[in-house]
Amino acid sequence: MGDTAVQQMLYLLHAAFEGQSAHTEHALLSNLKSVKDDEWLWVPAKGGRSIFDIVRHIGECKYIYDSHAFGDCSMRWDLPGSIPTIEPGQAPAQIIEWLKAGQRTFTEHVQTLASDDELLAPRKANWGEEYETRFLINTIIQHDLYHAGEINHIRSLRQETDKWAWQLGQ
Repeated sequence: MGDTAVQQMLYLLHAAFEGQSAHTEHALLSNLKSVKDDEWLWVPAKGGRSIFDIVRHIGECKYIYDSHAFGDCSMRWDLPGSIPTIEPGQAPAQIIEWLKAGQRTFTEHVQTLASDDELLAPRKANWGEEYETRFLINTIIQHDLYHAGEINHIRSLRQETDKWAWQLGQ
């Protein structure tokens, strides 16, 4: 069966996280680049989460999904201290590096898949059930894109640029 599908999964993981070529506007890191230092902890009116909260959630999910799908399942939501995390007030550069480390760990494990057949192999999800490996990888891909959109929206509300480019005269 070769490893074409594994390579495609790796491509999509990278695209959702960092972007590809000139088309990076939907990627997670691209949306974080325009967040100013004082915007990380801001919560919109009637909102419940800051950009920091969302980024912490994204990163912790990368670590815990990896622990369950490819590791020893030692990281658990109900076991404080078992998941690498970040704290409010950390410098954005530190936060981004922590996020990249979680992505790197997950991606390195996907790279170890010997063939496309392994994408169909059952692996544990962090909630205890087993799913095909490709389902878990796809969940991380979609998770990055979903939350990148949330980050974009919160940032644009804070910067008062929540309009289409043509409305802003760009």
